[in-house]
Amino acid sequence: MEQEYFHSVTLDKDKCKGCTNCIKHCPTEAIRVRNGKAVIIRERCIDCGECIRVCPYHAKKAVTDPLSSIEEYKYKIALPAPSLYGQFGTNFSRERIIDALKHFGFDYVFEVARAAEIVTHASAQYMKNEKIKKPVISSACPAVVRLIQVRFPSLIENLIRIESPMEVAAALSKREVHDKFGIPFEDMGAFFISPCAAKVTSVEAPYENKKSNVDGVLALKDIYLPLLDIMKKQKEEIPEQFSLSSAIGVAWAGTGGESQALKKGRRIAVHGIKNINAILEQAVQEGLNDIDFIEALACPEGCIGGPLTVENPFIAKVNLKNEIDKISRNDGHRIHKIDNVDELIWKSTVEYRPIMQLDDNMMKALEKMQRIDEITESLPGLDCGACGAPSCRALAEDIVMENAKETDCIFKLREKVNDIAHQLHQIDDMYPPD
Repeated sequence: MEQEYFHSVTLDKDKCKGCTNCIKHCPTEAIRVRNGKAVIIRERCIDCGECIRVCPYHAKKAVTDPLSSIEEYKYKIALPAPSLYGQFGTNFSRERIIDALKHFGFDYVFEVARAAEIVTHASAQYMKNEKIKKPVISSACPAVVRLIQVRFPSLIENLIRIESPMEVAAALSKREVHDKFGIPFEDMGAFFISPCAAKVTSVEAPYENKKSNVDGVLALKDIYLPLLDIMKKQKEEIPEQFSLSSAIGVAWAGTGGESQALKKGRRIAVHGIKNINAILEQAVQEGLNDIDFIEALACPEGCIGGPLTVENPFIAKVNLKNEIDKISRNDGHRIHKIDNVDELIWKSTVEYRPIMQLDDNMMKALEKMQRIDEITESLPGLDCGACGAPSCRALAEDIVMENAKETDCIFKLREKVNDIAHQLHQIDDMYPPD
């Protein structure tokens, strides 16, 4: 029996007011409002965090590890996503941020941006294979991988089968610490500082390996204030030199960073889950045969716009550009590579995960499908969301699956009330007045 899929996005029912903001923005129609509260359909959810972003009552949240969880390990490794650098202004350089991580309690810092350089080099080698299916789609964003699994299974073969920078950073950091200091692997804890909920899911339910190399995921928004407090107290001079990544790795935090780093071929960068939905629809219809590579990031402006970030993504974009420009002026940072690119190829297989199975019996499933079509045709087609479903067809599906009734539609309810009123009027006419 297949194990239930883990989800990092959860609902706090006490905070939920039953508004329809979330159902209108969910890209996979994974949310309903029933009995005045939102309900997340687990099979449909891709953990993109769009509901976290749009909920005015903060009823949606991502399950991440508490900051105190690093104390469970003797040797603590920080894996900062490059989007962390975009959260702070020009007064807080990358060197200061990394130094603050060490003062916070980490023994070692390995930039995920370094791993992004390695993945860039591996991707360039991967793209040289003429047998791979085009357009090649980036697999760095787990929400996009999950979206393809549930909605675009024909594009699974297009996914680039190279581990994400997060996974590469976790594996290499542990190896580096072991080689440098002789620390046993079982004593190390590698913690990714994440801008998004989907990364938590990819650690708990990895699609690249049977087990993730990451031991915990900390929300960027949770560690932001502690780091800011440390940096305000520290001297501007950094006492120690760090082996930092190049501009290529840091640029991965924003849209276009990954695709521009590849340099060759026709590449497009798409950000925002609705835009990705549209471009994948076009890819399914073979409308992108002249495109070599698609960089797809679910969040607006890329990872710097993740639901677990703090800064406005447009300000974060400027902060990140400032850091990239500063790095570009300094030629001292070499590009990180590894000799054996095959090490980074996925060890697992991404499979189709259907979002709705009408029935185990094929004939019954076809009957239900026909019934869904009939009910959809009878509904007003306004997709107003007042029924608690994102569209009339979604309501029809819920009715057939016995999770809703026709009178949940206010138009159908009005028809029912008018019909009852008409029947009562007819009954009243049958009896003459006294």
